[in-house]
Amino acid sequence: MRLAGPLTGIKVVDCSQIVSGPFAVMILADQGADVIKVEPPGYGDLMRVGPYFRGGLSAFFTNVNRGKRCIVLDLTKDRGREILLKLVAEADVFVQNWRPGAAERLGLGWDDLRAVNPRLIYCSISGYGPSGPYSERRVYDPIIQGITGHVAIQKNPDVPIPDLVRNIVADKSTSWTAAQAITAALFARERGAAGQHIVVPMIDASLFFFWPDGMMKHTFVGEAERQLPVLYEVYRIYETADGHLIYFTASESEFHGLFRALGKPEWCTDERFATPQQRSKLENRELLGGMILEEMRKWPTRELVARMEAEDVPVGPVNSIEEMLVDPQIVHNESWLECDHPSAGKFRTPRPVARFSETPQELKRLPPLHGEHTAEVLGELGFGAEALAQLKAEGVIP
Repeated sequence: MRLAGPLTGIKVVDCSQIVSGPFAVMILADQGADVIKVEPPGYGDLMRVGPYFRGGLSAFFTNVNRGKRCIVLDLTKDRGREILLKLVAEADVFVQNWRPGAAERLGLGWDDLRAVNPRLIYCSISGYGPSGPYSERRVYDPIIQGITGHVAIQKNPDVPIPDLVRNIVADKSTSWTAAQAITAALFARERGAAGQHIVVPMIDASLFFFWPDGMMKHTFVGEAERQLPVLYEVYRIYETADGHLIYFTASESEFHGLFRALGKPEWCTDERFATPQQRSKLENRELLGGMILEEMRKWPTRELVARMEAEDVPVGPVNSIEEMLVDPQIVHNESWLECDHPSAGKFRTPRPVARFSETPQELKRLPPLHGEHTAEVLGELGFGAEALAQLKAEGVIP
């Protein structure tokens, strides 16, 4: 029998904001968890404020908060914290990405919540971790990119100036790390482990994500034999007669296929380029690189892509965002979906990536409006109309 998502039955209380926490928890929601997002009064999660906004939702908030129910609680008030503790008592997971020490000052730290629910999986996400010289600093994604080496290697060979990765790679790598750690802790709990505290520093998650390829030059301590450039030295976009494409060759057959696609089959037997050993020599590598660039500029993009595909060379166009949305493989995979929100109207959202054969993921809930489910969730905790009115009068809920 096919069931709902693999995390059906798991309840998550999400007190995180911006991206690193909310995106991690959205992954859990996609997989079936019942997520209750707790936001402060006023404007709520900072991501609710632009830059693209419609019908009570911003694009940024929409993209990392689908599948959740949202309540508003003023956690600076005793009654607000009492309600949160009631939620936590029935929850499996609690997630926050406040600065270190903030949860403890509110009486909502690991020790406080463990006392209410010993089986709780408590996840703390922060920029630098709970201690150390940077722990009290404010931080956002680009600062972490700079510290962890991402910026240092973003150099186009034609314009060798360091640059940012122009999406929030540090935030998102932290989110995936946190989501995986939470599910691992839930699995351990099912096997008899107690509830536990998970600490996920962005700086560590970002460095871990960067390491496999970004640290190839620095993996071995001391001298090491070097034969070929590392990946970030050879990644580039290639100019064609009418645009750009991206290809990558690693095997001998792929190099020879490239030569034939460019109309230069004689390069396959040219002693300077025929073998990896010869191509790796600096003078030959630079010469071949220039010759490839020259030949590329003679071909229209679509024709050259077709020729390279025929030779089994890994290649693809540089899609605009509009072209990406209608790319044949992306359309075939249904990689993104179109939904209709009651107030924000139609919006696009990416399909949950993993395809589970027995516990398929489903998009059960749209991104919530600020406080949309406050009465519903508090009603499940036993608060009737009179109690809700009193909480509103006290400013605990809006």
